[in-house]
Amino acid sequence: MTPGDLKKELHHYLTEWPETRFMEPLIADMNGILRGKRVGVDEMGKAFGGGVNMCAATTILDSLGNTFEGIPYGYRDGDPDARAMAVPGSLAPVPWATSPTAQVLLEMKNLDGSRYENDPRNVLRRALQPLAEFGLMPVMALELEFYLVEHDGTRFRPRMPRIPGSDLPQGGMQYSVMEDLYEVDDFMTDLDAFCRAQNIPAGAALSEFSPGQFEVNLHHVDDPVLACDHAVLLKRAIKAAAAKNGLAATFMAKPFAETAGCGLHIHVSVLDEKGDNIFAGQSKDGAFSDQLRYAIGGLGNAMAESMAVFAPNANSFRRHAPGNFVPASPNWGPNHRGVALRIPLSGPKNRRFEHRVAGADANPYLVVAAVLAGIHHGISTRCEPREMTPERAELEYRADVPIRWPLALDAFDQGKILPAYFGKDYHELFSMCRREEEANFNADIPTKDFEWYLRAV
Repeated sequence: MTPGDLKKELHHYLTEWPETRFMEPLIADMNGILRGKRVGVDEMGKAFGGGVNMCAATTILDSLGNTFEGIPYGYRDGDPDARAMAVPGSLAPVPWATSPTAQVLLEMKNLDGSRYENDPRNVLRRALQPLAEFGLMPVMALELEFYLVEHDGTRFRPRMPRIPGSDLPQGGMQYSVMEDLYEVDDFMTDLDAFCRAQNIPAGAALSEFSPGQFEVNLHHVDDPVLACDHAVLLKRAIKAAAAKNGLAATFMAKPFAETAGCGLHIHVSVLDEKGDNIFAGQSKDGAFSDQLRYAIGGLGNAMAESMAVFAPNANSFRRHAPGNFVPASPNWGPNHRGVALRIPLSGPKNRRFEHRVAGADANPYLVVAAVLAGIHHGISTRCEPREMTPERAELEYRADVPIRWPLALDAFDQGKILPAYFGKDYHELFSMCRREEEANFNADIPTKDFEWYLRAV
C-alpha cells in the first residue's frame, strides 16, 4: 500500500467518524506490549504519509519499559528517532474511550525508508521469508487464555463465580460451564462489541480449567503478521472490557499458584502455491503427510532454544509444572492435550498441528517467528521427529527442555536455528534484554527469603 492509499484510508475513516477527537498510535515492543500515545487527530496525518518520528528504542524495551545495557538506541547515543508508519487496515475506533478516539498500529522503518529490523513485526516477516521462498503460506489461528481478577483488600484473586442468590464464591473447577459465562455476561458482551468495532476476528469463548479463567479463540488467517496483530489487539480489548466492568484481566502465565496457568496456543497449517494443504496425506505415523512430520521434527529440534521466547519472564516458568497440560518435552501426537505439538481431529483439508508450549505472556510475533523457524528448518532438512505419542497414552512428566529462566537463556544463546531466522543482531538484543531483566528481578530480596531463612540459618 502506498502513502497515497494510506491517506485515503485516513480520509475515509474520518468521513465515517467525523466526531473523532483523538488518535492512539500503537506499536508492539520486544515483549508484545503495545506502547503509544494519544494525539489530536489533526496530528496523525504524518503516520499515513511519509511517517512520524518515534523513539527507535520503543520496540526494544524490557517489561517495565526500561532500556538495557548494549542497546543500540538509548541514553548513550542520544536516543535517536526512527520513522513510524501506519499499518494498512489497522485504523479503528476505540469504543471504550470516553472521548471519540481512534487507534492505529504502527510499524517502524529506518530514516532511509528501509525495514527497521528491531520491530517484532519485521522479525516475524524475516522468519516467514524462507517459507515464502518455498512457495508456502502458513495459515494460523491463535488462542489466548487469561484470568479475570479482583482485589479482596489484601491480594488479587480470580474473579470467582457466585452461588446463585448470594454473593458467596462458587468453589471448585467447572470447565466450560455456561453459568460461568453468564456471570461475566456484561464483560463478554462488551468484548464482543469491542472486537466487532475493531475488526478483531474473535470466535469462541469458554470458561477454562480454573475459576475466573477464560479462553478466546481467533479465526484462522493466511497472514501470520496479521494473526499476531489480532492477538495483541485482542489482549488490549480484553483488558479494556474488564476495566469497564470493574475487573482486571491478566495474561500472566501463572498468576496463582493453586490454579492452572495461561497459554498461547497456535494452530498452524501450511498451503502450497495451489492452495493445497501440504499437511494432508498419509505417512507411516497416520493420516497426515511426511511434510507435517518433518515440520514437527524441526519444531522439536528448535524447542529448547525457543523456550526463552515461549517463556520470556520470571513468572512464565511458574506455569511449567506437572499436571497442568503444560508440556516440557518436544513430544507430539494426535488428539492428545498432554503433548507439545498436538494434531487435532480434522479432515484432510484442515490438517494442522497445535503448538501448546508458549505462555499467554509471550510476544505473539516472536513466538510465531520461532514456530515458523522450526517448520522451515524441519521441512528443508527433512527432519525426522521423535517417536509419536499415541492417542490416550499416559505420559510421565519430564523436562527435556529448559524450564528455568537462566537455563532457557543459555539454550537460546547456544541455539543454532533461531539466529538465522531472527537475525543475528536481534537475537543478541533479545538475549541482552532478557538477561538484564532476569538479573534485575533476582536482585530483589523477596519476603520468602525471610520466611524461610531469617531464623533457620
